[in-house]
Amino acid sequence: MQQFNFLEKLLNYEPAGDRVISVYLNTGPNETGKKDFEIFLRKQINEHAGVLEADSPEREAYDAAAEKIDTFVEQLDPATKGAAFFVSVGSDGLSERFEFAIPFDQNAFEMSDRPALHSAMRLVSENPVFAVIAADTNSAHIYVFKRGQTINVEDIQNTKTNRTEVGGWSQMRYQRHIDNFHQQHAKEVIAEAEKLCRDEKIDRVILSGDEAVIIPMLKGELSKEMSEKVIGALSLNVSTPENEIMEAAAELIREKEVEFDVSKVENLMEQNYDKGLGITGVEKTLIALMNGQVQELYIASDPTQIVYNRSDLRQVLKAYEPGEDGELPEAAERDAVIEELLRRAAGTADNIRFISDPHLLKTHGGIGALLRYRAEGVAGV
Repeated sequence: MQQFNFLEKLLNYEPAGDRVISVYLNTGPNETGKKDFEIFLRKQINEHAGVLEADSPEREAYDAAAEKIDTFVEQLDPATKGAAFFVSVGSDGLSERFEFAIPFDQNAFEMSDRPALHSAMRLVSENPVFAVIAADTNSAHIYVFKRGQTINVEDIQNTKTNRTEVGGWSQMRYQRHIDNFHQQHAKEVIAEAEKLCRDEKIDRVILSGDEAVIIPMLKGELSKEMSEKVIGALSLNVSTPENEIMEAAAELIREKEVEFDVSKVENLMEQNYDKGLGITGVEKTLIALMNGQVQELYIASDPTQIVYNRSDLRQVLKAYEPGEDGELPEAAERDAVIEELLRRAAGTADNIRFISDPHLLKTHGGIGALLRYRAEGVAGV
């Protein structure tokens, strides 16, 4: 799945006996203007070190991993708001760092046999790449924003027209000339934006400008494909500072994504019937993921919404991995189950969508999926 390509090494990580430390930090200032993430990190490092015997090989390996994390912190860009570190406690050499211009929901420090990727995948999924076309009748800026950063800007400038006082037929001809010029400008802007969206695979676009003048012109030049990508408009002047455009557009994106969540889950429920292409529940979803049937996964953003029957889930795992007699995590330790679902989805599904409204999937175990096809037989869904 392209959106998670940067996590490929971590998604494909196979346990070899070493433990992996996964750290998520909000490195921006708190509500008082101070950065307090280092206090959290130091506390976690010390608490985990305290359960290991001093001078033991395990403690030495842990201390070496903690030192790598300290080095990562020292190297952080001051503008970073969210940082994620993944370091193995052992000899396999896993050592990854990611920095983001937006924060995580909360700080986290975990140790397990695999990298804990839920928070990173959720941040990426909930903050999609989008474009903003900010224009007036003779100039335009096409911005591409990605997770709180500007990754591309295209500027278009055409000759500015000046109105003159003329009358009669001359006035009408002149007005038609001006209107044609403005429409040609709009056509050029949309053509450039369509090329950019096609090349960069951008499927969310926002228009920005005078809603009585330039917005209708821009909409008039949209192809069917491009019009389906436009999710809304902003009444911001073309000269509005870039950061203000990004913030306003990101807020509109968030509002629209909530609406999309509702429509997506409604469609899922319409398909959730015998021989339909919709399924819900952890057990059925895991079977479909193991079969490679899942086209789009829907999972509650809040991990506590993910519930399942331990006995049923164990039967699923035993059916796909004969001889597996290990105990499943308790419901309070469902993180391992969620990580497995997400890891499999990242490798075989077309999309993963985190659902922020806790009510939409609450009665369905917090998870569901649209399938590519139905599979017959005991091991199919």
